[in-house]
Amino acid sequence: MTGAHKGISLAVVGATGNVGREIIAIVQERQLPYRQLHAVASEKSAGSTIALESGGALVVEDLASFDFSGVDVVLASAGGAVAAQFAPKAVQQGAVVIDNSSHFRMERDVPLIVPEVNGDDVKRCARGIIANPNCSTIQMVVLLHHLLALSDIEHLSVATYQSVSGAGRAAMDELFEQTSAIYNNQPIERAHFTKQIAFNVIPHIDVFMEDGSTREEWKMVAETQKILARSIPMMASCVRVPVFVGHGEAIHIVFRHEVNENDVRRALDNAPHVSVVDHRVDEGYVTPLEAAGEDAIYVSRIRQNPNDRRMVALWCVADNLRKGAALNAVQIAEKWLKQKWG
Repeated sequence: MTGAHKGISLAVVGATGNVGREIIAIVQERQLPYRQLHAVASEKSAGSTIALESGGALVVEDLASFDFSGVDVVLASAGGAVAAQFAPKAVQQGAVVIDNSSHFRMERDVPLIVPEVNGDDVKRCARGIIANPNCSTIQMVVLLHHLLALSDIEHLSVATYQSVSGAGRAAMDELFEQTSAIYNNQPIERAHFTKQIAFNVIPHIDVFMEDGSTREEWKMVAETQKILARSIPMMASCVRVPVFVGHGEAIHIVFRHEVNENDVRRALDNAPHVSVVDHRVDEGYVTPLEAAGEDAIYVSRIRQNPNDRRMVALWCVADNLRKGAALNAVQIAEKWLKQKWG
């Protein structure tokens, strides 16, 4: 930004949720230049406070009556139905909206952005809305972007191991309460998940579609193709696991040409915001536990199929609340500010 600009007016919608709170923390960590910071949420949260790491607190304002006039950037994580209602209003009042919900992602005139991959697409923000991709999509496309420099991809399959925080605070509470109930020999209660999540895995995220895929699986495929601007044949299997924070993914790639696993390792090791930790010994890999609270995407278990040297498998983990949501949104805001004010 130029020295002449005194900072932006910033509003975080969905400020009391997992991602909203993370956005506020990251805005301060990365010193996004703001002169005003509004925390906005539903009526039931209005009047509550959110402590700032830099000191002080924000009083939560009611989204229903919030005036977006004078707000430059809205960072939103309040769900698709809410976004559909407030985003056009915010844009009409002069703000650009960076939305974490799935509502606008596949609309042709809304850029879907992972800054390390297609950050220049902020220039296509003619409608005033920029979409933040799905958490599981983000960590994968960053890796694919760098691997495509080695060879085109003929086919891709991914199995995700997604933490409960991706489904919100109530889902995290459900895992905690079920685990506590098991240890205390109490009845297991289910409210958020279709089956018991404690000490279990559930191969079902979002609603089922006609072809047998879930909407989460469809999102990974469709969003990957939009972000990379390539029609890569792909299948995803998305699984919810009893982990509080951090998504893992087992990715199997068939390249069009033979690719050496050392070249794969080198390409990812040189990629910004990617960390390769791949030692073929006990503990020589990264799990969601170690990734929680970190900004990097961690890659481990890189290996090549000895019978088809076009095939490479790898494991990646990332904090779904940070790079999978809040950090990516703030990075988009940084890109937008740079192209607007320099």
